Amino acid sequence: MIALLKRDLSLSLGQGGNGATVLLFYLAVVVAMPFAIGPDKQLLSTVGGATLWIGALLASLLGLDRMFRDDAEDGSLDQMLLAPVPLAAQVFAKALAHWLTTGLPVTLAAPVFALFLSMETDAWLASMATLAVGTPALSFIGAAGAALTVTLARGGLLLAVLVLPLCLPVLIFGVGAVRAAVTEPDPFLPPFLLVAALSLFFAAIGPLAAAYTLRQTEL
Repeated sequence: MIALLKRDLSLSLGQGGNGATVLLFYLAVVVAMPFAIGPDKQLLSTVGGATLWIGALLASLLGLDRMFRDDAEDGSLDQMLLAPVPLAAQVFAKALAHWLTTGLPVTLAAPVFALFLSMETDAWLASMATLAVGTPALSFIGAAGAALTVTLARGGLLLAVLVLPLCLPVLIFGVGAVRAAVTEPDPFLPPFLLVAALSLFFAAIGPLAAAYTLRQTEL
């Protein structure tokens, strides 16, 4: 698993759609918001948490269609199926590599990008916290979707259609937690814990679903 994780990290950082490209895309989404709604700092601050989360969700889709497609094309997927390590564990490693090159950079960049949205300290701290525990769910959901479209030459659009509805609960509770952090007397902890619970749930279910789909695809 460690070798697979290192391999995927190396490949992801060497390809477009990850690393710096993810941050540039995320920045473009954030910077577009002031132009869309005007220079009203109060309004920007109000929608800041939602903007950061929507940007993170869209950024997580970058390169997602290549999670298994490249392996299928070069024969690595066949080796994964025959390896003694459970396929679900290998999928977990690949989803983790995806998060390390998308979700983690997005989370670390959130405080800086929050400056463009005139967000208060409590708001961007809450955004960073919810992104840290919520973005893993996006990668694990994406792994299941990527497995479904692995045989499609241009499955990126279909992948987005499949993945986005499943990501909505994470988005809703993530934005709700950020809003609760700056709105009294709404409690921050309940929606935050729900986001964390969703990540744990999809971390358990996503690799299993992806592994089952990949095995059926190769039959």
